[in-house]
Amino acid sequence: MARRNNQVEQEILEDDFLEEEQSPSEEWMGEEEFEGQLAVDVYQTKDTIVIKAPIAGVKPEDIDVAISEDVVTIRGDRKEESTIQKDSYYVQECFWGSFSRSVILPTSTVAEKANASLKDGVLTIEIPKVVQEDKVKKITVKPA
Repeated sequence: MARRNNQVEQEILEDDFLEEEQSPSEEWMGEEEFEGQLAVDVYQTKDTIVIKAPIAGVKPEDIDVAISEDVVTIRGDRKEESTIQKDSYYVQECFWGSFSRSVILPTSTVAEKANASLKDGVLTIEIPKVVQEDKVKKITVKPA
């Protein structure tokens, strides 16, 4: 079994895509077309759905939040303040540019009463839930 696992590991290490070198002129992941994706937390309270997303370095006016039926879409642009040559970086992990994220809501909401705020680099969206009335109707059984 250990021999089989070693063989599989070796095949993975020899995979062609790992050997392909990218020329310096190529942008990582097609950067011109690439759009970053936000990490989000989505949870519910008794009355609301809450979405939180860390968006450090983005101004409120550079964020667009749209609610359409059961989907919330967050779009924005994280602008790099200074221009640094790519070859000057030792490590570059921060994403700069356009980003978006769509979240399917787990229940019906009242989009018109939603609100969003940005505090300490965290976007918080609160969307009230639709008040569900009791859909079970009891009827009295009458003797025939």
